[in-house]
Amino acid sequence: MPPEDGPERTKAEGLACGSHPPLPLPCREGEPSPEQIPHNPLRRRLRAHPPLPYPIISRTLRRSVRSHRSPPPKAASRRLQPAPRQAISPTMTNPPLKAVIIPVTPLQQNCTLLWCTRTMRAAFVDPGGDLDRLKAAAAQHNVTVEKIILTHGHIDHCGGAGILAEELAIPIEGPHEEDRFWIARLEDDGRSYGIPAKVFEPDRWLVEGDTVTVGELTLHVYHTPGHTPGHIVFHHPESKLALVGDVLFQGSIGRTDFPLSDHQALLEAIPAKLWPMGDDTVFIPGHGGISTFGQERATNPFVGDRVLKRA
Repeated sequence: MPPEDGPERTKAEGLACGSHPPLPLPCREGEPSPEQIPHNPLRRRLRAHPPLPYPIISRTLRRSVRSHRSPPPKAASRRLQPAPRQAISPTMTNPPLKAVIIPVTPLQQNCTLLWCTRTMRAAFVDPGGDLDRLKAAAAQHNVTVEKIILTHGHIDHCGGAGILAEELAIPIEGPHEEDRFWIARLEDDGRSYGIPAKVFEPDRWLVEGDTVTVGELTLHVYHTPGHTPGHIVFHHPESKLALVGDVLFQGSIGRTDFPLSDHQALLEAIPAKLWPMGDDTVFIPGHGGISTFGQERATNPFVGDRVLKRA
């Protein structure tokens, strides 16, 4: 679930994944978390179960984006209101990749619909739930979804993957097989957090050095254990875009107080696997706003360059 003070939720269209200076992002402060909302039907459940590992998101985002503020939601509808969608594309004239972020489940996990602009073939990254919204987004952008790819096995990231794969008759690729433990308990975790889920066997487990194709796009796979043992990251070098799941966040890192988590492995994986992708690489985290690796190297209190030098 989100942290107590909650990530900011802003509407941003035309977000750019290219080499350009960061711009300040307007944000809306004071957004309550499910735990803070009076009479929230999730409140008792959230107290009764240990939280999933999501970060403290800082309240000042600096992104390589163009953004505008969305109107505040009405108080009566705020409780389970999903965060606004974010459209992403490289800044080049004819970008090979476009994507849209669709926050799903009560935990507001960033499911990404990405597609190859030449073929209009697409993939869902981490379809944790709200499947009708996901299918509507694919129809809106007139893309053909050919597969599901997963960063890790937590309920909010892959709870809906097995159901959606059956409905669309498409394969599932990822995560690393070391997350079999988490996928095997999806139905139990789904009942605990009120997220429909189905246990599944991926059509393809992924390992370090693998590639995943979406249309004519090729995504590179990096094994980044720590948050979960089988966590992986997807990177599209041509677009300078990475999908990092719950490894890294704007201003934070993934939590490691779960079964099979490894804090030191996470601290080692981020600079070893992510920083070489380039400071101007934009990344989409599992929760909250996007950022760049350069911004996190300069400011992140857990894995910033100054912090790691002192370690």
